[in-house]
Amino acid sequence: MFMFILNSVLLGVGLAMDAFSVSLANGLNDIRMNRKKMNQIAGTFAAFQFLMPMIGWLCVHTIVTIFQRFETYIPWIALLLLAYIGGKMVWEGIHSKEEGKASGTVLTNQELLLQGIATSIDALSVGFTISDYSVSGAFLSSLIIAAVTYVICVAGVRIGKKAGTKLSGKASILGGIILIIIGIEIFIG
Repeated sequence: MFMFILNSVLLGVGLAMDAFSVSLANGLNDIRMNRKKMNQIAGTFAAFQFLMPMIGWLCVHTIVTIFQRFETYIPWIALLLLAYIGGKMVWEGIHSKEEGKASGTVLTNQELLLQGIATSIDALSVGFTISDYSVSGAFLSSLIIAAVTYVICVAGVRIGKKAGTKLSGKASILGGIILIIIGIEIFIG
């Protein structure tokens, strides 16, 4: 049982790194973010990090051939989603600076969902890693991964907010660049 929990926590930490970076960028982008929005961001990433390994596990046990064909597109999907969101943040950061507006834009629910998908899509392959688990074991492992992701993402948003305050006008641009770099890293890695 100890090794099961340890493995799940380590999987959670590994999978949460992209979500942490995006949370950091979101905190940089909106330094006035309230606690509810912080929890919404962390909760969305945690939900996707729970859901994707379960979907991967289900695919292994049912429709593995379809998933294998889809797997080659995962890096492309992540790159496109994060490049779009990051590019939008950079664009808005540059234009808000030119127009004398306050830096930072409010993260929409649609953008948050796209971020959740983009940062967790690689977690589908974790379903292969946990494919020998029972349904309840896969569920528990995914739940641990989600809890770890939640804690890490809350920390990311808080760190981003503090750094965003210090960076003021450059925060949105920096946050967008971080998202684009994460997308490229997922694509290359």
